[in-house]
Amino acid sequence: MALRRGFQDNFDWPLFVTTAAIAVVGVVNLYSATSAAGVSLRDVYLQQIYWLTLGAGAAVLIAAIDYRHLERYGWVAYGIGIVLLVLVFLLGRNIRGSQRWIPIGSFSLQPSEIMKLCFIIALAKHLHNDPRTEGRTLKDLVIPGLILSAPLVLILAQPDLGTALLIVFVFATIMFLTNLKMRSFITLVVTLAISAPLTWRYLLKDYQRERLTSFLDPENDLLDTGWHAHQAKVAIGSGGWSGKGFLQGTQNQHKFLPDQHTDFPFPVWAEEQGFVGSILLILLYMALILWGLKIASEAKDRFGAVVAVGVSALIFWQTVINLGMVCGMLPVVGITLPLFSYGGSSVLTIMMGIGLLMNVSMRRFHF
Repeated sequence: MALRRGFQDNFDWPLFVTTAAIAVVGVVNLYSATSAAGVSLRDVYLQQIYWLTLGAGAAVLIAAIDYRHLERYGWVAYGIGIVLLVLVFLLGRNIRGSQRWIPIGSFSLQPSEIMKLCFIIALAKHLHNDPRTEGRTLKDLVIPGLILSAPLVLILAQPDLGTALLIVFVFATIMFLTNLKMRSFITLVVTLAISAPLTWRYLLKDYQRERLTSFLDPENDLLDTGWHAHQAKVAIGSGGWSGKGFLQGTQNQHKFLPDQHTDFPFPVWAEEQGFVGSILLILLYMALILWGLKIASEAKDRFGAVVAVGVSALIFWQTVINLGMVCGMLPVVGITLPLFSYGGSSVLTIMMGIGLLMNVSMRRFHF
């Protein structure tokens, strides 16, 4: 009885309400995004409700278990994530030239999504066990760098440039916010910049280079590599201030928008709800991210703080990259908009991340 009262008293309502608002708006938008699509996509919004429900159940389960118990199994979670990434190459399904999914009945599991949380937990465990309080140098990045390198190499080999970049950004955010010396951080950034030509030449696939070059010169190949970004910008611009109204977006209804339910749901929303609706959605994401950082600042130990920072960084970078690529400010790299894009693995991962945030938040008064 005491446990139930504690759960009710410490329940993080702002986190719950903000998450639920984004998810509900996302389902409504998916209904519109697929209303003019073929029969195979018309039930996508129902499937999204199913994944959100399943994700909510996973989030409740994660929130119910004291995160300090999860810390003990940080390396186990990391190991499971690595094994799943290896299994992609043995059991995976090749879609559009990428081998990222493991078929499980009618569901396709994307291990790189699960690895995001496994990576955050493992890095949080390492930093929790590191007693130093002074600023970290580049030497102190060796072990965290090794934790990063294994999933990074496997994800790049699939190839999945978007998720690889996302994990790197989350890693950089965690290290920067956990007392990495500014001089060390600048040196790291310069090193990554210098290594960019090698990455371009030896790690990127031809189609990935084409996406980057089309981003730098979007008018060069509008009918091929520049099509996605161009149509997205047209949809966003045509929404004006107040939008065309629900189910009235011409770019979507006339099937000009590609991947409108996965990578490009925001242009559907922007065309129908306009600038005002777009700003309201962005404010919801800002509220969720800032609340996650607030949870991190109030965490009672380093593990909880790093986990909260990691999940907040994950949501932040996914949102920034997705909005940036649909607005033509970043290359198209196949990153979903959290809780707004359709996708089982993506939805489950973000909901489990919300469960971790709820876990840390609910136990901020415990010792």
